[in-house]
Amino acid sequence: MVLDVILWIIFGALAGWIASMIMGTNAQQGGIMNVIVGIIGAFIGGFIVRMITGIDVEGFNLASLLVAILGAVILLAIVRLIRGGTPHHA
Repeated sequence: MVLDVILWIIFGALAGWIASMIMGTNAQQGGIMNVIVGIIGAFIGGFIVRMITGIDVEGFNLASLLVAILGAVILLAIVRLIRGGTPHHA
């Protein structure tokens, strides 16, 4: 159980970091935010894939990582739309 939680945190951090690099928000996000974006993104991506294909995405594998990244990119795009702007570069 504890190992599963640690794996989800690492998986979320990786997905969130990659998504933030794609969306150009990495300079504004720290490690904790990458984890949060990645985990929420995994839920969003999994929901979208399930709705489109009817297939559940499970486990720690490349397909799951890609789905989590897709969801995290969608999440960051939604946040950007709500905030009404483009990324601010430091």
